[in-house]
Amino acid sequence: MAELAALWIVRHGESTANAAATAVEASGAELVDGTERDADVPLSPTGREQARATGRWLAGLPVGRRPDLAVVSPYVRAVQTAELALAGTDVPVSRDERLRDRELGILDGLTEHGVRRRYPGEAARRNRLGEFYYRPPGGESWTDVALRLRALLGDLRRDHPGGRVLLFGHDALVFLLRYLVEGLTEAELTALTREQAIANCSVTGWSVDADGRLAPEMFNDVAHLRRPGARPTREDEVQAESV
Repeated sequence: MAELAALWIVRHGESTANAAATAVEASGAELVDGTERDADVPLSPTGREQARATGRWLAGLPVGRRPDLAVVSPYVRAVQTAELALAGTDVPVSRDERLRDRELGILDGLTEHGVRRRYPGEAARRNRLGEFYYRPPGGESWTDVALRLRALLGDLRRDHPGGRVLLFGHDALVFLLRYLVEGLTEAELTALTREQAIANCSVTGWSVDADGRLAPEMFNDVAHLRRPGARPTREDEVQAESV
């Protein structure tokens, strides 16, 4: 199967939930209050600024290096990021549910403290199984998300050989694309997630090398946010399960 010429993934800009998460965790609360579904959480004003800055980065790429296709998570924060970043371009855009955020089931909306207090058995099971294989009741493991990403990559390689594809998604997807594209082991992936927090509107990318394989080009890059003054943020999603 032919390889893509280039692949990027942009984590969505700061959302209203991201903006509240740090304060809630620090307060020792068990639950992050919210009336919206996770899929409906919008960008914050900072997130919108970050998305526009990402658009300026895209506009600054050489014509032959710009994406010729964008695929977007259907979650509102990712859709809004893509709309702002791609405004004024003619890049075709499609939405794909395989780029949605990881589903957390009964742990959705709980802080780390909340998981330990309300579901101590689940906290213990997660510790025993490890983050990679742990699946919360009603939710997904990291391997579940990897399976849907693997299918998406296969479709992109088949339908767009030699294409330059830009994805808009979520922090877990950034880590798992590195796992899939670069052939990381579970141990390498786990170490990476413990060392790094994926910044809002950061760019991670790969380009095809002399051997015809996608090779890492940038990871969690936010230089484009600093130049125009948009504020890089590092808030995790409001979920205790992020490794």
